Amino acid sequence: MFKNTFQSGFLSILFSIGSKPLEIWDKKVRNGRVKKVTDADIRSSVVEIVGVNVSTTYITCPADPKKTLGIKLPFLVMIIKNLDKYCAFEILVLDDTKVRRRFRASNYQKVTKVTQSMCIMPMKLDDGWNQIQFNLSDFMRKAYGTNYLETLRVQIHANCRVRRVYFTDRLYEEDELPADYKLFLPIPAQSRSV
Repeated sequence: MFKNTFQSGFLSILFSIGSKPLEIWDKKVRNGRVKKVTDADIRSSVVEIVGVNVSTTYITCPADPKKTLGIKLPFLVMIIKNLDKYCAFEILVLDDTKVRRRFRASNYQKVTKVTQSMCIMPMKLDDGWNQIQFNLSDFMRKAYGTNYLETLRVQIHANCRVRRVYFTDRLYEEDELPADYKLFLPIPAQSRSV
């Protein structure tokens, strides 16, 4: 999808604001739902993914299973709300030996496990909104001793709310982020005396 696109800075694959946030995503739903809702904490539209079973309710990008993302930017950033239930994320990447490797992070996994084609790792989510940063290049080196080439596919499994999913060339400080890449939390209105 993005293989022939100039990639630098930020490359967003999901932004919950707008009429079609899941335009390039496919939904797999069994005993659950994927829909746009308004989150009360941030007073904004978000994509909610909820289901009875984490493995049977998810969104995946790209929507076409024959296509790949072709994203070479090594940092994946997701702005996700913890719904206090099990959830997971999977990233399929290609390394410099042309082997496809899958990284799965979940809040129900207790220890890291590395197999020939998959690295499963625990993920801790704070209450409320979280910014999750995956250094894919670093994970690839530590888990397999190979170099990251590109991201092929991203899956976000139930149960969470998603504000934005994007790739970057490096980790940016909060004050370096474009305004629409930040998660604005509401500022309580202060009473004014007349």
